[in-house]
Amino acid sequence: MKANHAADDVGLLKEALPPLPEPVANPALIVVSGLPGTGKSHFCRRLAERLDLVILESDSLRRRLFRVPSYAREESARLFQACHGLVEELLRRGISVALDATNLEEHNRERLYHIADQAGARLVIVRMEAPPEVVRQRLERRSQRQDRQDQSDADWGVYARMKPAVEKIGRNHFAVDSSRDIGPVVDKIVRLVNR
Repeated sequence: MKANHAADDVGLLKEALPPLPEPVANPALIVVSGLPGTGKSHFCRRLAERLDLVILESDSLRRRLFRVPSYAREESARLFQACHGLVEELLRRGISVALDATNLEEHNRERLYHIADQAGARLVIVRMEAPPEVVRQRLERRSQRQDRQDQSDADWGVYARMKPAVEKIGRNHFAVDSSRDIGPVVDKIVRLVNR
């Protein structure tokens, strides 16, 4: 029954996807990690301007599975099981993916590393960060719903609760301070993916 539940969840998430780009021989999995307000979604949108990929944004996908999200541990486990299944399916079809999620704990990221390895996909890991005062300003703007593209409900309290859970990334990765110009890192990743 659990396997059917997972397959149904992946199917629901697939229905929310925009039209897929053409498959490529060497797809990429770009894992974007960081606390709320550090610029993950903006960074993914900038990448998508330059690369043919699908952005899987955990906040909007969560609402696809749960009309009124509770953010409980069980809910998150079910969401990420479905996200990982969808990532796997897309990579096997030759579709590059940017996963926009906090991805704060290494054991959760390791599952993504394994998926990329199994699919023969190029793995790119990005850790987003920003000074706390910048994050606080962004999250205050979020609470006023000033950015229509922002799908997250996370506020400063969520940021503060999640901060102790941040674990060091055990593989080579890009560290990006989104309070600065992100263009040079976007350029590097585009070159890396297209190589």
